[in-house]
Amino acid sequence: MASPVPHTFPSHSEPAGTSPGGCPALGTRAPLDLLDLFGDGFVRDPYPWLGRLQAEAPVHYDSGTGLWLVSRYDDVRRVLLAPSVFRPDNALHAVAPLSVGALRILARANFTLPSALANNGTASHPGLRRVVTRFFNAERVAAAVPVIQRVAEDLLDTVCSEIDATGRCELFGSFAQVLPCRVLMELLGIEGVAPATLIRWSDASLELFWGRPNPDRQLELAALVGEFHQWLTRTVRGAAPSTSFIGALASHRLPDGEPLDVGTAVAACFFVFIAGQSTTGQLIATALRRALIEPGLWQHLPRRTGLAEAWVEEMLRREPPVTTWRRVTVRSTELGGVHIPADAQLLLMLLGSGSDPEVFPHPERMRLDRANVRHHLAFGVGRHRCPGASLARTEAAVALRVAAGRLPGVRLEEGVTEPPMLGLLSFRAPLDVTVSR
Repeated sequence: MASPVPHTFPSHSEPAGTSPGGCPALGTRAPLDLLDLFGDGFVRDPYPWLGRLQAEAPVHYDSGTGLWLVSRYDDVRRVLLAPSVFRPDNALHAVAPLSVGALRILARANFTLPSALANNGTASHPGLRRVVTRFFNAERVAAAVPVIQRVAEDLLDTVCSEIDATGRCELFGSFAQVLPCRVLMELLGIEGVAPATLIRWSDASLELFWGRPNPDRQLELAALVGEFHQWLTRTVRGAAPSTSFIGALASHRLPDGEPLDVGTAVAACFFVFIAGQSTTGQLIATALRRALIEPGLWQHLPRRTGLAEAWVEEMLRREPPVTTWRRVTVRSTELGGVHIPADAQLLLMLLGSGSDPEVFPHPERMRLDRANVRHHLAFGVGRHRCPGASLARTEAAVALRVAAGRLPGVRLEEGVTEPPMLGLLSFRAPLDVTVSR
């Protein structure tokens, strides 16, 4: 008889004494000014820092970035539900100043990101959002399950062949990252580009706008982002009104009756094409790696109904791929007992909100029976809640279940150091999930 699956797994990030991230536990009083949101310590183990922020300074001004860090669940939720006070205008701004050289490259590509979706607080947002949600509603997601399964099986055929030949395979680049890209391309009718190219463009966009690349790296990234934008522009301009995603944007009318301009349609595609596959790939990678670590879980995933879904939901709560999001204050206001001036740049710590002990008791433990798990804010809340939430959940659960079924005897490769991590301001995930027999 199969051994029972425990409902609770201890987190490998539970702090004790001094964390690997270099942040002393809550009993000590290291200055919060030492926090570096891009530092390796924070990226690898952010939870001690997040716990300190919530306990000592839930609304904290970070002089290193010029951002106000909002870490408690209730405060994050309040901001997301009050768009008249906290606007999304800065959601897609570059975190680090771009060099003159990078700006010139982007200008030559006619790169612009007018208000479209995530950064749109105007009257045009609801209509554009309806265009997007039409392609990610419950009926379409349910119909996409066979597509997700087929793509997963196809990718795992190659994975299994590599494991048979070499005894090992890296699952991030060969499986987790590719699956949501191929699924998105099929669902939205994206043609004329290879999945590897779309992934490369998306990764470059994330690093350029949410990372801290040096000037030389900025030039490389800007060239790729410019290519991406030019391809999107050509594609949108060549699209006829149709049932495809780009065709639907091409025929969309703004509130004043005018047709949607090319620049805004391109901006909408830019966001959807990145968010619809990069972040889901990061979620799948995190879920895979953590599932392989937890004793007694991997072998049960293919057979226990709802187990993969429950694991993905706890991953979204505790280790979401989108760790933060930004807002800007319209006027001076008070948040968490702190006065914030007008035009202040806020960083909403989504990662911290899912580990707020006031909302999720024992947040460091992965509980498969957590009653309020879906209250997490990994997809946001309110008018800017992620329209692709259902698809991301489904893709991650299917990917996890199929991978566990096809790779029953694998384990994380032994003798390797901690994996390299994607450590951008708003995105976090392991970049290596190497398994062996």
